[in-house]
Amino acid sequence: QVQLVESGGGLVQAGGSLRLSCAASGLTFSSYLMGWFRQAPGKEREFLSAISWTGGTTYYADSVKGRFTISRDNAKNTVFLQMASLKPEDTAVYYCAASRVIFARTPLNYDYWGQGTQVTVSS
Repeated sequence: QVQLVESGGGLVQAGGSLRLSCAASGLTFSSYLMGWFRQAPGKEREFLSAISWTGGTTYYADSVKGRFTISRDNAKNTVFLQMASLKPEDTAVYYCAASRVIFARTPLNYDYWGQGTQVTVSS
């Protein structure tokens, strides 16, 4: 049974930082593209970032480029999202996801999802 478990969310002031983690189990982690998405109330799920199987290639949405950094530790089956310079508009539930394709930014292309972690940025 595949499980993705996010952690590290919380309440932070604008300009602050958070580091999200996603621990995976039940899958060959190093064979999956890992992605981060977020969803704010009333909005569609938004692609933020993805990282290739080996971690050698990363992808970012324009909205987070330069502020967020994705990384992975295949030995620990964990993917991270370091978030800096947070803004109130970054407030959302953040999800990690796993995909067997080389690259995808569309949620439908991801096979497994975590339950999400809330990030709230106060002004």
